[in-house]
Amino acid sequence: MISHFKKIAEEFSIAEKQVSTTVELLDEGATVPFISRYRKELTGSLDEVQVAGIRDRIEQLRELDKRREAILKSLTELGKLSPELEQQVKDAETMTALEDIYLPYRPKRKTRATAAREKGLQPLADLVLEQNKIELQVEAAKFIDADKGVNSEEEALAGARDIIAEFITENAECRGAIRELFLEKGKFESKVIEGKEEEGIKYKDYFEWSEPIKTAPSHRILAMRRAEKELILSLDVCPPEDEAKAIIDRLFVKGNNSSADQVRLAIADAYKRLLKPSIETEVRLLTKRKADDEAIKVFAENARQLLLAAPMGQKRVMAIDPGFRTGCKVVCLDEQGQLLENTNIYPHNGAGGAAEANKTLRHLVDKYHVEAIAIGNGTAGRETETFVRGLNLDGVMVVMVNESGASIYSASDVAREEFPDKDITVRGAVSIGRRLMDPLAELVKIDPKSIGVGQYQHDVDQNKLQTSLDDTVISAVNAVGVELNTASKQILSYISGLGPQLAQNIVEYRNKNGAFRSRHDLKKVTRLGEKAFEQAAGFLRIRNAEHPLDSSAVHPERYPLVEQMAKDLNCKVEDLIKDESLRKKIQLQKYVSDTVGLPTLTDIIQELAKPGRDPREQFEAFSFTEGVNEVSDLRVGMKLPGIVTNITNFGVFVDIGVHQDGLVHLSQLANRFVKDANEVVKVHQKVEVTVTEVDVNRKRISLSMKRDEEKPASRPKQGDRRNQQQKGKAAPETDMASKLAALKSKFS
Repeated sequence: MISHFKKIAEEFSIAEKQVSTTVELLDEGATVPFISRYRKELTGSLDEVQVAGIRDRIEQLRELDKRREAILKSLTELGKLSPELEQQVKDAETMTALEDIYLPYRPKRKTRATAAREKGLQPLADLVLEQNKIELQVEAAKFIDADKGVNSEEEALAGARDIIAEFITENAECRGAIRELFLEKGKFESKVIEGKEEEGIKYKDYFEWSEPIKTAPSHRILAMRRAEKELILSLDVCPPEDEAKAIIDRLFVKGNNSSADQVRLAIADAYKRLLKPSIETEVRLLTKRKADDEAIKVFAENARQLLLAAPMGQKRVMAIDPGFRTGCKVVCLDEQGQLLENTNIYPHNGAGGAAEANKTLRHLVDKYHVEAIAIGNGTAGRETETFVRGLNLDGVMVVMVNESGASIYSASDVAREEFPDKDITVRGAVSIGRRLMDPLAELVKIDPKSIGVGQYQHDVDQNKLQTSLDDTVISAVNAVGVELNTASKQILSYISGLGPQLAQNIVEYRNKNGAFRSRHDLKKVTRLGEKAFEQAAGFLRIRNAEHPLDSSAVHPERYPLVEQMAKDLNCKVEDLIKDESLRKKIQLQKYVSDTVGLPTLTDIIQELAKPGRDPREQFEAFSFTEGVNEVSDLRVGMKLPGIVTNITNFGVFVDIGVHQDGLVHLSQLANRFVKDANEVVKVHQKVEVTVTEVDVNRKRISLSMKRDEEKPASRPKQGDRRNQQQKGKAAPETDMASKLAALKSKFS
């Protein structure tokens, strides 16, 4: 295990002690948020990413150890374990290297090589592989045996070649070299399957595509694999075959005689029949794994940004789930998001329906003192927004809300439990309203894969994706903190140290005994022991609690320390929170001890300044351009406001209010080179974009976020000035036409 700590320390460029301490805390059941927030002295202030990275890497190395032990046990039972082989197994640093070593000894189904061995042809294969000068036909004749099915010298040599071909295929050095060749110089080649051109129009870019495996980005790999799965494309891994055979020749051909000729025949067979298909499968799996990891990383970051989107806060909200023929479902919610009333309106069903909808909405706004109206961005969303804004409701904010996943929530067990007597349309409208008030609290109720920020979430490794998204949600929830007396069991279940059962127990205790008055009351909850309390308490808030620090992120284990600070200044803890001048008098060095260092003390002072501060940004209202509701309304050159909905490695998707997100390619994000879109934007950020191309058939909208750069005016030459005067106004028109032509050619 010590070697594992050293290896991880080198990989992460940190001290070995930081790794060993972090692993020890993880093994004791500590969570990633708890370790990074409340155990900074022990870990050397490692952040969540580093702690999670150490957790994942130690799990990989432990899995490698388990497999190593299983292989050593198998080799021992087979009687094949020599000291040299044992050392090779122990020295293998990756699962691939380990499996390559074990491959020749792995129990296998019957092959052409095993059949040849059963015919007694192994000695002939060994003889041929030595490639000494021998009378090959004479030696082969010695193995003719009709009872064993060897009827001629050629049959004996064919069997020997089968054995040699398998030996070559299972040779670890050979596999490693060919694998490296595939990865370094191989290509992906995709072609459209005949007759699938129209059905697969969205994959048009890949109808005749070739790209080096080494540089193929994750999104293209996943796109081609998806198209292959949908039977739109054929996808091949194409290595340089001549180089591959040359590598194998160098490894196994030792001479220039009849035996060497047999080895060359075996090499050709081994490569085509065994090695190439095997390595191609490996490369497909390896590149898929890497593409998955990259896509999951992007997806998780998008999900995190969406979860941490700015909340509007506790206001009285009307939420509308739009619709044309079936009408719009309307709900009114109080400041805590509780349903007050629901009804239907039909503003798009003629003048009568619009008039009645006008009357209904005005009545509900007055009745419940509505402060904001949330409108889902699905079908009829823009039309409903236009209708509501046209009412000119004084003092009422109108906001379009991304409703991705609302239908998932409305049909879920969670929604049925909350609203057993309401249909799914009412539940969906409630979810839209709550998303405006607090996106995090509402989005945790649905599967993170359904919140609308992924492209390939159904194509990647689902276990890895779930683990990553769970980490992301846990990180987001604990970064913000949760109000203990109003939180749902869904969001409580993501708090460090809790989980679904303890979250349920907390809600049941709250329902039975009323609001929690202090964090220490948590210990009265069934099955919530000291360890769970230690992990969870710092992330739970109690507004207006008995102890002033219960509404902050200061951990209860540090209350005595803060109380001592107050005592030393002859004041109360409340005074430290209210009075900045008192906080400035605290000499942090005085409170440093074996268990508390400056990182924790600094965090405490920051919390005293802003107890329970929300790390999310301030909410800002947003509205789309009026009159631009459909793709057909778009024109090249339009400048429009939009909201970032998804960030990928190749660009950013932006909702501009036409029911189809547009793409800002990486090259169009700024007037400078951008390597990572996250340098420029975040999910849910408000941006201004320019329409550069609209492809209705392929449902593609190209956008740009580049700003127009003003060029310094140059003084025209005398002759040019005369020409300009003679042409009058014709010159600017010609200039504009040329610019439009250049722009069109640029995006064609």
